[in-house]
Amino acid sequence: MGAEVLDCAKPIIAAAGSTVAELRLAAARPAECLTDALRISESRGMRLRRVETAGLDAEPDCVRGA
Repeated sequence: MGAEVLDCAKPIIAAAGSTVAELRLAAARPAECLTDALRISESRGMRLRRVETAGLDAEPDCVRGA
């Protein structure tokens, strides 16, 4: 989704005749995608920290050489 939004925004940004409204939209959509990506990564990071805190990040026996 983000790649598609950027593919649409790049020509608008590059065009000398783009209107303010077009440029605003070309900036707003990627910002929305970035907001979503950050929200998802923060959520996943919180889940990873919970797993580490619970001690589930210990090395498996095959790594320890047991």
